[in-house]
Amino acid sequence: MDLCDLEQVRALLAGTGFRFSKGKGQNFLTASWVPERIAEEAGLDRDCGVVEIGPGVGCLTERLASRAGKVLAYEVDTALRPVLAKTLGHLDNVEIVFQDVMGRDLAVDAAEKLPGLRWRVCANLPYNITSPVLTKLYQARCFDAIIVMVQKEVAQRMCAVAGQADYGAFSLLTQWYARPEPLFTVGPECFVPRPKVQSAVVRLIMRHGPPTEVDETAFFRVVRAAFNQRRKTLANALDGVCGKERAVRALLSCGMDERVRGETLTLEQFAALTNAISNLNI
Repeated sequence: MDLCDLEQVRALLAGTGFRFSKGKGQNFLTASWVPERIAEEAGLDRDCGVVEIGPGVGCLTERLASRAGKVLAYEVDTALRPVLAKTLGHLDNVEIVFQDVMGRDLAVDAAEKLPGLRWRVCANLPYNITSPVLTKLYQARCFDAIIVMVQKEVAQRMCAVAGQADYGAFSLLTQWYARPEPLFTVGPECFVPRPKVQSAVVRLIMRHGPPTEVDETAFFRVVRAAFNQRRKTLANALDGVCGKERAVRALLSCGMDERVRGETLTLEQFAALTNAISNLNI
């Protein structure tokens, strides 16, 4: 069966009584070149264990399984159980966990279910859970690479650098844990049902440790404050974190203008500012 053939997929879903759920953000791939390229860009081989989130009918899963040692897929919609039994049941290197990935310990699951393999993530992420799932994947700190398809707007935020319109707290969160690289865009015509937005695939090479010397909790407290009030100068935005006067002193000690705004600072500058604030608090 061709899992990217729209008519075959519709017949399969109708035969099992499956109905798409808007609440679960379900948009299944129907363009064969997309999963093929995702699998190719992931650089998979038989020494790789792949985690997938939201396999749908298994279009991407099938391509991943043809290259990787094993695929571990998480699917929250149990209505897809009979569908996936038909589409992927014959593949002995695919395991599907019918649970919400947000409730799983991914490092523990990978160690138990993908032993002896290098762990990577490849997924067409549901739009409605993109940010929390990515944050969970980052914080698991157990994958060497993550290749995901997300809403194009989210991909732009992930990859944006200081001074760009899409740059913000999520850009810094992503770049704290990984080196993101935009790969290619995917139009609405490649899905069923068709989303109203463009999608994009991003490859994240995960860092083995923090990118700079700074207290992580303090760093993100400063970053969140900076972007929660983007219209304010950074000194004013940090008033609730350390007081405006201390924020100004910290900025000046880092060689920054006291009128600077958060969207102009790089990750390294945010780290330097965080350290300066911490030193002034001593």
